[in-house]
Amino acid sequence: MTQQILLVEDDRALAEMLAMHFEDAGFVVGRAGSCREALVQLQGRGLDLLLLDQQLPDGRGIDLITAALRADPDLPVVMMTGQHDLELAIDAIQQGAADFIHKPVRVDELQRTVERLLRHRRLAEQSATPAEPSPVARDLIGKSAAMLEVSKAIARSARSAATVLITGESGTGKEVVARLIHQHSGRGGPYVAVNCAAIVDTLLESELFGHEKGAFTGAQARAIGKLERASEGTLFLDEIGELALPLQAKLLRALQEGVFERVGGSEPIRSRARILAATNRDLAAEVSAGRFREDLRYRLAVIQIRLPPLRDRREDIPLLAEGLLARIGERAGRPGLRLDPGALDELRAHDWPGNVRELENRLTQAALQARHGLITADLLGPASGEPQQSGDARAGAEPDDAGVLRTLDDVEAEHIQRVLEHTGGHKGRACEILAISRPALDRKILKYRLRLPHR
Repeated sequence: MTQQILLVEDDRALAEMLAMHFEDAGFVVGRAGSCREALVQLQGRGLDLLLLDQQLPDGRGIDLITAALRADPDLPVVMMTGQHDLELAIDAIQQGAADFIHKPVRVDELQRTVERLLRHRRLAEQSATPAEPSPVARDLIGKSAAMLEVSKAIARSARSAATVLITGESGTGKEVVARLIHQHSGRGGPYVAVNCAAIVDTLLESELFGHEKGAFTGAQARAIGKLERASEGTLFLDEIGELALPLQAKLLRALQEGVFERVGGSEPIRSRARILAATNRDLAAEVSAGRFREDLRYRLAVIQIRLPPLRDRREDIPLLAEGLLARIGERAGRPGLRLDPGALDELRAHDWPGNVRELENRLTQAALQARHGLITADLLGPASGEPQQSGDARAGAEPDDAGVLRTLDDVEAEHIQRVLEHTGGHKGRACEILAISRPALDRKILKYRLRLPHR
C-alpha cells in the first residue's frame, strides 16, 4: 500500500525538491504552503507522516502539531526549521513531534528519519501497542548535531521515572540538563541539588539522608535530608563519582527499595524522588579501580545523556557567545555587548578545556574592560583561561638556577598558588582550571600552606 506524506513548506524550491525525492521513492506527497492549507489537507485524510516547516506565512508550524495529532495520535511528525534554537526543538518534541531537523535539509538524513519513523509506526500497529508520547526540555544553546541529540534525549527522558546519568567534562552544563529534565518532568515536587564533591564525607550522609537529634556531636535537633525534601520531585546528585563507598551502599538501597533511614534513626522513610546524577569521571574505570560500585553504576545509568565538550562543537561558539554576552550584559547593566571578528576567531580557535563555564568566565572578564561594548581579541587575554606563565614556570621540573631538580610537590604547590593568584582567590574558578574538586583543593591549600589572595 502506498504511503502518504503531507509536506508543509512555503519555500517553493525546497518543497519541489523534497516532493520529487519522496515521489521517486514511491510515496504519495501532498503539499501545503501555509497553516491554513495544511489544516484543510489534514481533515479526513489518512496520512502516514507529516513533514512540517516552522516558519509559515500565516503562523508557526509547531502550532499545527496538536491539530495533526488530534486527528491521528500516532502520526509521526517531523519538524524542519532554519532556526538553530534548541528550545524550539524541545518544545516541538513536547508537543508530540517525533523528530526535529535543522535546515539546510540533508535529503539523505531526512530519508533515513522518515524510514525509521514509518518502520516504528508499522511495528506499533502490528503489536497494537500505542507508542509513548515524546516529552521535552529546553534552554540549550547550539546548532550542532550533537546538541540537537542532547535536546532530544532530554525531551524523551523527562517524563520517565527512570534514573538518569549525565556525563561530560567539567563545565559542559550537566546541571542545566538536570534542571531541564525536572522542569519538563511534570513532577509536582521540588528540584533539590547536592554537590557530592563540595561536602566532606562525614557531613554528606547527613546532608543526603538527614539525621536524628543526638545522632552525633552537634546534632541538637532532627534534620531533614535532601532525599526526603525531594520526595515527589527530583534529587540531582552532582559529581556522583566523588561519593564514598559506604554512602554508595546506602544510596543503592534507597534507589532499589525507595526506603532509607536518617543518620542515628531506625524509622524507615519512603521517598518518591526521581534521581538524576552527573559526573565528569569515567565510572566504568572507577568501578575497575574499586572506587565505585558496579551495581550502583548500572542503577544510576538506566538512561544516560552525554554532553559533548565545546571543542567538539565549535560551530556552536558564535551562538553561545551571543547568548552569554546578552546574559552578562543584563547582569552588569551593559546591554549591546558584542564581539569583533578577530575576537570571534580567537574563541573558535581555542580548545576550551573548561568548556562553556570557561567561555563565560573569559567573556565576563573581557566585558568589564570593553569600550563602547565592543570586545576585541586583546581583551580575551590568554586563550586558555589560565594565567600566563613565566619562563621559570613553563620550565616545570627543569633544573633551577642552582641546577637542582624540584620535587613534584614543589611543582604542584607552585602551580596551584599561581592559579589562585590568577583567580583572585576564587576557589570555584581555581577548581575549574585545575580540574579538581573543592575538598581536594582545600586539602592541597592546607598541605602546602598556600596563601589566598585578597579578593
